[in-house]
Amino acid sequence: MTQRRPPASAESASAAKLPHSARPADIDIVKELVARCDLPPVGAEDISPLAADGSQRVFYRVASSSPVIAVFPGAPPQGLAEASSCYAIGSHLAERGVAVPHVYGWDRHHGVVLLEDLGSCHLHDLVQAAPDFARLRPYYRQAVEALLVLQVDGRQGFDLSSCWSGDRYDFDLMIEKEANYFLNALCRDYLALVFEPGPVEGELIAIARQAACQPADYLLHRDFQCRNLLVHDERIRIIDFQGARLGPLGYDLASLLIDPYAGLSSSAQEEIFGHYLALARVKLGLDPENFRRGYTFLAIQRNLQILGAFAFLSKQRGKPFFAQFISPALRSLLRLLAQVDGDFLALTDLVGRCLARHEKS
Repeated sequence: MTQRRPPASAESASAAKLPHSARPADIDIVKELVARCDLPPVGAEDISPLAADGSQRVFYRVASSSPVIAVFPGAPPQGLAEASSCYAIGSHLAERGVAVPHVYGWDRHHGVVLLEDLGSCHLHDLVQAAPDFARLRPYYRQAVEALLVLQVDGRQGFDLSSCWSGDRYDFDLMIEKEANYFLNALCRDYLALVFEPGPVEGELIAIARQAACQPADYLLHRDFQCRNLLVHDERIRIIDFQGARLGPLGYDLASLLIDPYAGLSSSAQEEIFGHYLALARVKLGLDPENFRRGYTFLAIQRNLQILGAFAFLSKQRGKPFFAQFISPALRSLLRLLAQVDGDFLALTDLVGRCLARHEKS
């Protein structure tokens, strides 16, 4: 059985507000790009806005005999860099046989990417509808099979210059974008907790050092969770891959298994972990014991990132949809901390305080 999930809010269909209508200038850009890609012509009535979840980008569904999604960039200059990565990485992954949407083309000047429309059914939708894990099992097995292709086959010929916000997941990123993100966005800003930073920071550094010891020459999606997996014609397809970089195998697997949106039970996590490990042992000859130990530290890192992101999106971006997942993510972090070697007492105490404060709010 899946764990009990928080009640869905009115925003459950999307974490973002839907624009009332397509912007006229955007319509002209989409129509021109569609024509340039030799796709059937479309009119303004065929172009409708989509919600953007936690992203700053703008999305349009383009209805025709060859339906596509037009993705407009977020604020410059980062937005244009991210769009360039989306086009380059998406094209590369498709060529390597990874289960991603086809990339039809892009407008370099405006930063608009045209992608295959794979519909609106996310794995998250099936998770919400499924009474138990039996219905979800085939999709999660597909997901880790597709993940391993991305990580190994997608690594072949991958151009590091296509990465827009760093080309490696390493110790510095773990500290700045995950450990400090957790401390600043969640503990200090969102929950307004006062704590002695020295002991906690020391333990976070020790955890990051353990996570950074894992082999990291694979391709990392870095946000491999059920809202970034579409189900199209009963097959899993991967989206939001523009943040890909080199990194360790266990991180993306942890992203999927400890995903607070899904709330998978420990037994379901273990089952899918075992399926992934069996495939990886054949494909790569992984040592199960070493992989599992490294996986747990990587899962802690991912959990820290999740909590920082949920707090930031809830408070700074004004998207309260994400707040309902903070308590489940805190409980997940406590379970992971109890599984690793070492006494991370200061961090465990802080996480417990976070959970108590959040559940009183």
